Amino acid sequence: MNGYVLLCIAIACEVFSTSMLKASVGFSKLVPSLAFVIGMGASFYTLSQSLTLIPLNIAYAIWSGFGTILTAVIAIMIWKEPVNTYTFIGIALIIIGVVILNLKSPVH
Repeated sequence: MNGYVLLCIAIACEVFSTSMLKASVGFSKLVPSLAFVIGMGASFYTLSQSLTLIPLNIAYAIWSGFGTILTAVIAIMIWKEPVNTYTFIGIALIIIGVVILNLKSPVH
């Protein structure tokens, strides 16, 4: 399987898990707590599989960067968390950082 497909699955699992962490209310609700543990396990497993095909610095930058961006978007849209200019600046800087890492990485 393509390393970037595995990486996308890892990102989706991580974003889902982070939302379940919020829904678990400090691990006081069983189903979201279990969903968090299973989802993070799946995320780390698929991330580890992607690392057999993608360099660590690129894979981790994409995984953490896009995981952070998507989690912020979900926090704003679903959990109705406040948003301000700094939120958008931070997201833009994450995107810029991931792009720079990908542009300057050796061909693999």
